[in-house]
Amino acid sequence: MSCRRWGACHDHLDPLGHLMLQTMKTAGSPAFTPQPRQDIADRQGLARDAARDLAVAAALVLVMAVSLAVGADLGLDYAAKAGLVFAAAVWLVWRGLGAHPHARFGPANRVTLVRLGAMALMAALVGEVLPRTPLDAAAWWLVVAATLTALLDAVDGALARRSGLASAFGARFDMETDAAFTLVLCALVVQAGQAGPWILASGLMRYAFVGAAFIWPWLNGPLPPSKRRQTVCVVQITTLIVCLGPIVPPLLANALAAVSLALLTLSFAIDVRTLARQRPTPLET
Repeated sequence: MSCRRWGACHDHLDPLGHLMLQTMKTAGSPAFTPQPRQDIADRQGLARDAARDLAVAAALVLVMAVSLAVGADLGLDYAAKAGLVFAAAVWLVWRGLGAHPHARFGPANRVTLVRLGAMALMAALVGEVLPRTPLDAAAWWLVVAATLTALLDAVDGALARRSGLASAFGARFDMETDAAFTLVLCALVVQAGQAGPWILASGLMRYAFVGAAFIWPWLNGPLPPSKRRQTVCVVQITTLIVCLGPIVPPLLANALAAVSLALLTLSFAIDVRTLARQRPTPLET
């Protein structure tokens, strides 16, 4: 579950690009040896397996998006937005596939792919006029969909370990899906009038941290596993979903969102302090 590493995974080099770079370096050396046939076959098998799963997921997202566009009277522009968001996400997934060392995409990554599709469908709701009264079923369906998406986050990690297909790719895929999901929830909370634009900081903090690491590379340092980090992530997502509830008054939603943002800020501050203390001194570099 990526919440255990919320704010802790700072590998900014694209995994596939990293593998390509290593291959180029090796190929230029006298000790270069061709890849074993089995390894090439595994990579080709993974590409076929992943392509099939991504294509099926894209088709399902498109069907769901069109169904919602027609059934909920959202318009075909909603379906187009959902399709574009998911297409961009799939492109990023495909680029990072080189960090998955197995011949199969795996059940855990399929679960994460389901969460990614749900995130795209919810992201496309940003900018749409949505009902907010307790009697409107659509308002409750959004809460239910967000809750199910969050609950699935507890499934993919266990599946990866049980299937023996855990990888750096799967962990990164899970974490980035969480980060995007959080940002989408923040935007929907603002759109619903349940909190001010300041709550977007909850969703943008992870990306600000990644950007800051380009300026201060010591932020890429390792962090030990932390229950505190996991708990704060769960509290953050749960709070945002509660704020979307049509029976939750804006005053209460603002208070809950402010508390969760404060906890997240404190958690990031603790991690930054830890990384600052363990950064190498000029003599060590």
